[in-house]
Amino acid sequence: MFSKILVANRGEIAVRVVRACHALGVKAVAVYSTADENALHVQLADERVCIGPPAPQASYLNTDAIIEAALSTGCEAVHPGYGFLSERSDFARECEENGLTFIGPSPSIIDRMGNKSQARKTMMEAGVPVVPGTKKGIHDVDVALEQARTIGWPIMIKASSGGGGKGMRVSASESDFADMFAIAQRESVNGFDDDTMYLERAVMEPRHVEVQILADKHGNRISLCERDCSLQRRHQKLLEEAPSPALNDEIRRAMGVAAVKAVRATGYENAGTIEFLLDSDGKFYFMEMNTRVQVEHPVSEQITGTDIIKEQLRIASGEPISCASRAPFVPFGHAMEFRINAEDPEHDFRPCPGNITRFEVPGGPGVRVETYIKEGDRISPYYDSMVAKLIVWGIDRDECIARGKRALNEFHIEGIKTTIPFHLEVLEKEAFVEGRVYTDFIETEMGDE
Repeated sequence: MFSKILVANRGEIAVRVVRACHALGVKAVAVYSTADENALHVQLADERVCIGPPAPQASYLNTDAIIEAALSTGCEAVHPGYGFLSERSDFARECEENGLTFIGPSPSIIDRMGNKSQARKTMMEAGVPVVPGTKKGIHDVDVALEQARTIGWPIMIKASSGGGGKGMRVSASESDFADMFAIAQRESVNGFDDDTMYLERAVMEPRHVEVQILADKHGNRISLCERDCSLQRRHQKLLEEAPSPALNDEIRRAMGVAAVKAVRATGYENAGTIEFLLDSDGKFYFMEMNTRVQVEHPVSEQITGTDIIKEQLRIASGEPISCASRAPFVPFGHAMEFRINAEDPEHDFRPCPGNITRFEVPGGPGVRVETYIKEGDRISPYYDSMVAKLIVWGIDRDECIARGKRALNEFHIEGIKTTIPFHLEVLEKEAFVEGRVYTDFIETEMGDE
């Protein structure tokens, strides 16, 4: 195991990584911008290094400053968390070139799986189910139209380098295809400096179900069951649960097998996620692979009794996965994660930075809160709007929902608007209670435009 790790992030994930380091007897070094001088991850760390002013480009995305911080403090490894540098292959290579272990997959795997069309091709060759679509990237609209006629409408047009819903459009018929392709390609160029697109048959009434995986250098490849992340707003997740209420045991096993097959096909190591689309007939298709730990990883931890961050550290240091002997996992109980964001749900989820004048977290059985906030802190406009993650667990889904309502009502945040009222409204919706949650749930059930 490493003796000292640099945490190249901020917020709740930085706090989470620092605590995992300490649980394994590893010293943690925090980096911070001048806006985060008094942040919790800075206070908890054994050492701390200021890496620049508040703007992310000058601090948390400043790779030179982060590498220098790691080297000057004698770190052996760097944990990128999620966001920022977590899926930047150039940063992973820079770590390697400076003798630092990047706690995540290799740079070549990040590149390979970060390119959506290349990832699709890899999965097709591995025998993992994929939505019917193109196998290679497309740049020309006429070539794309010819391929679309073969696939059949409705067509999902996606950016090969895309993410977060950018560079993604649905074409309902041949008549709107050229316009939708142009819009998606323009977004791809503006957002990712890449005009490579690919096409998929649009899955109707889709659910977003993903499988958490762990893979080490000793040949262990395991699935930590699935998570249902269908409740989204404009492709951004707001609430996740595990296991998925849409899966039976047969589909669950098949999805887990497919996820492990995908990991073996890529030679992947560390923690990652294989994301699938599930259609109304119970058929699932590979969507993409996330080559990092994800925001929603705690729900998988809750139903499997596994600390994913600690496993990441073990894997990166060359140790085997400690929970491998317990695989294959069967979900125990039910868990949900509510993203508590500094946003105003009544006004199109507008960001609401500001000073927090009251901050009281819930407690009691089955309740876990991941946060970096305390009363008196300021939510900065420079960074992501997430204030906390509320995770609840119950012996079944009904108990989980009940605990979610109680915990959300006990969670008091004043001085800013948050998504707490939105989550309470979701839990009252009949469709949600019955588990009928598709990726358009908010538009169809919550009246969002």
